[in-house]
Amino acid sequence: MKIKTKCWVAALAGFLMGISATVSAQAQDKTIKMGSIVYADVLPTAFITKKFLELEGFNVELTEFAEQGILFAALAKGDVEIVPTQINYVTHDHWKRNARRLEKISPLSHGVYQSLVVPSYVPIDSIEELPKIAGEVDNKIIGIETGSALYKETEQAIKAYGLDYQLVAGSTPAAIAQLQSALERKVPIVTMLWDPSWMMAKFDVKFLKDPKGIFAPPQTQYWIASKGFSANKPHAREVLASIYIPIEDVRLINAQVSDGMTMQEAADAWWDKNQDLIKRWQVMSSK
Repeated sequence: MKIKTKCWVAALAGFLMGISATVSAQAQDKTIKMGSIVYADVLPTAFITKKFLELEGFNVELTEFAEQGILFAALAKGDVEIVPTQINYVTHDHWKRNARRLEKISPLSHGVYQSLVVPSYVPIDSIEELPKIAGEVDNKIIGIETGSALYKETEQAIKAYGLDYQLVAGSTPAAIAQLQSALERKVPIVTMLWDPSWMMAKFDVKFLKDPKGIFAPPQTQYWIASKGFSANKPHAREVLASIYIPIEDVRLINAQVSDGMTMQEAADAWWDKNQDLIKRWQVMSSK
């Protein structure tokens, strides 16, 4: 009798451990580790997607990264599972380097563009014309972070157009401050910007034409994931594939951030105003 009791207790313990393991696995399956670069054209879409995944029953852990290389390394290792990015151009080198360990999920937005800008009052319209104002700007192009795709494209443009210009490394806040100062003083400056951003809406600047096509055309933002994500989390994959955010909306969110909102507050305000769209996403993700 004692032997039978011991066997029954052991069987029950095994059964409970099995249930515990199943519950734990299900909980882990409902957790999604998302990564996002902190850039203003990407972070709003990450915030909105996080809210929608949570609406669909997922627990989302969002990690923000300052550099694309670190972001892709984390994705390739599985430290994060999904990220929004522009793999056709901006992050193509990172995608190509890690492609065997990654998969593309679906388009998320379209229309991101970045290139060189000058104030609208500067009498040139093309990168080819930059030599005309070289002396007025001390032969300098004011740059942002050296790890950005925009900085690297500008290095390529200087060579391709044979420009006698020095590309000055810096940071986005520093470049914006110099641009704002130049605009206030009505003096020439050459720097780099991107759209969507609040800067394109508030600063009186223009993109210079790029006849050689060095800078990428308007780009599509995709969700990409670590290999096996779609197979392991098919419902999450369908949720991601249901989301599409117009580039104009990303621009609006950034304008609200410029006016004093946090990025989270602006994304939440967008969410509240777009409930009809979100309901359509829910219908699509349930198929």
